[in-house]
Amino acid sequence: MSDAAEPEAGADPGERGERIAKWLARAGVASRRDAERMLAEGRVALNNVRLTHPASFVVPGDIVQVDGKVVDSPDRTRLWRYHKPAGLVTTHRDPEGRPTVFDKLRSQLPRVISVGRLDLTSEGLLLLTNDGGLARRLELPATGWVRRYRVRVNGQPDPQALAGLSRGVTIDGIRYGPIEADLDARKGDNAWLTVSLREGRNREVRRIMAYLGLPVSRLIRVAYGPFQLGTLPRGGVEEVPARILREQLPADVAPAAPTRKQRG
Repeated sequence: MSDAAEPEAGADPGERGERIAKWLARAGVASRRDAERMLAEGRVALNNVRLTHPASFVVPGDIVQVDGKVVDSPDRTRLWRYHKPAGLVTTHRDPEGRPTVFDKLRSQLPRVISVGRLDLTSEGLLLLTNDGGLARRLELPATGWVRRYRVRVNGQPDPQALAGLSRGVTIDGIRYGPIEADLDARKGDNAWLTVSLREGRNREVRRIMAYLGLPVSRLIRVAYGPFQLGTLPRGGVEEVPARILREQLPADVAPAAPTRKQRG
């Protein structure tokens, strides 16, 4: 397998198709950033020529390979709601050999990636898509989507301390943005809270509750932006209809409506 040459100077990108990293992201291989890293590592080939730079374009009929395996052309953008149970990690390959979300769903879905993550012991709504570019876009705080959780904590929450989270908090030098935390119920030594945030940093809810002296014993994501967990059963997966997808996604990433010819 030879290395790809640099693209011709002055070539019109519009005539050369779609940039390889974006194509790989839409095909659900990885986010665009991770796809660029794969390119830098020499793991991607176009028409049996190893690519050495991201300024490569894919046109219909081209054959793209990652690690020697042919990648199917991107399907239309699709999104699924999944009720993740505790005990699964949100990664494609776990070095510790723990069961993963993607292993569990391999027989039910095409190649997908997650929009954000839920850790091993967390439950609830996990969005899955076949479009890596969409996943990256929806994870960004700039999208403005609220992530909402039901959280069971051990201890007696201080209403003033919870209210203070609306101003943000700094823990171990890390600044967390405004968080809404409401006390729903107390039962014995435990309490249930509803926690809403927009950033979604790694283990953010658990770290902030621990900072308040309230260790989390259960965490369930019930909403991610306009998409709700609702009555989806644990372990259940359901595709979001294309019409709703177009209505709810930001205009710059929403899939186009099918033409009359496409609708048949």
